[in-house]
Amino acid sequence: MKTTRQIKKTEHSEKEKNLRQEVRPEHWNDWRWQTANSFRSPSDLLFMGWFTRDDIVEMESVARIYPMRVTPYYASLASGPGHPVAKQFLPAKQEIDFSLSGSVDDPLMERNYMPVPGLIHRYPDRALCMVSQTCAVRCRHCNRKRTWRGSCPETGPDFRKMLDYIRGTKGIREVILSGGDPLMNTLETLARQLEALRNIRHVEVIRIGTRLPVTLPMRITERLCRMLSSYRPLWVNTHFNHPCEITPEASRACELLCMAGIPVSNQAVLLKGINDSVETIRELCQGLQRISVRPYYLFHCDAVRGTDHFRTHLSKGVHIIQALWGTMGGLCMPNFVVDLPEGGGKAMVVPSQLIDIDAGEAFFRTFDGKIIRYKSPEGS
Repeated sequence: MKTTRQIKKTEHSEKEKNLRQEVRPEHWNDWRWQTANSFRSPSDLLFMGWFTRDDIVEMESVARIYPMRVTPYYASLASGPGHPVAKQFLPAKQEIDFSLSGSVDDPLMERNYMPVPGLIHRYPDRALCMVSQTCAVRCRHCNRKRTWRGSCPETGPDFRKMLDYIRGTKGIREVILSGGDPLMNTLETLARQLEALRNIRHVEVIRIGTRLPVTLPMRITERLCRMLSSYRPLWVNTHFNHPCEITPEASRACELLCMAGIPVSNQAVLLKGINDSVETIRELCQGLQRISVRPYYLFHCDAVRGTDHFRTHLSKGVHIIQALWGTMGGLCMPNFVVDLPEGGGKAMVVPSQLIDIDAGEAFFRTFDGKIIRYKSPEGS
């Protein structure tokens, strides 16, 4: 009898074999080939045998509003349209036919915090620069889905203006490169951007937000990592959402970054029907720890128009974190956070074990339900 892990591995291997037919290994393992041969229309997926013509027509009606793009590598991880990976890249009718109250294009009001196009300065000590308009995969839960249509001011940013703003704002000590995906830029472009930031004395730390270790791991080459390492301290935040995304290729990409002295953290999003269970988040976080990736955040899915079918109730995330606390090592535990609407920033939702506190004592509830009294030191 096959175990669940063996079944998953077999399904992925068969699908990958089908996708690799007549593709030379050196091409499959080349990120440029993967990018050039990405599937950009639902009709490109007919050969997979998952869909009828009517299915394709329906998905194409969605893709005209929210375009589709997926690398052959990432598509190969899915074993059918209901697979957790497939749900993240396949256009779904719910994107345009279903809406919960409060969903808008820009719920975090990022535009209100853009002193120059493409630069978000919401927190005093850090700024985010959208330096790329391209991703390897159009993730259907993207919180910047509004930019896919190419009609927003942040889709045509000027990096020189961003640099001028950062130079003139001495309180900025950390800069996050985002997009799109910064690692989709050429090596030369990325090096110029990092060099320019490194030449600003008050910028102490650079962070890169990228999903390429998950969706296009062959982009993480030794050459890229050598270049990145010359601009340390530099951190990478990536985006694994499901344990099946932790493949040998993805693990190798993260290992190359770590070996170059670049810490890697993960920002997952809680997604209905994909990872909204204790078991899945546990397997994901433990798997990330095994490949030396820190489970940093578990985000509650933002109220972005076109993503409502992925949104869970807030209590679902609270339940998951409560169930994991004390039963899983602290290095595996992500912080459960909500990015508040109206530019309110991130709010921690990690359940507290503190029940009550006064001048003399506090009461805590343990992970297994016991109530513990904790006395404050006399004279404190």
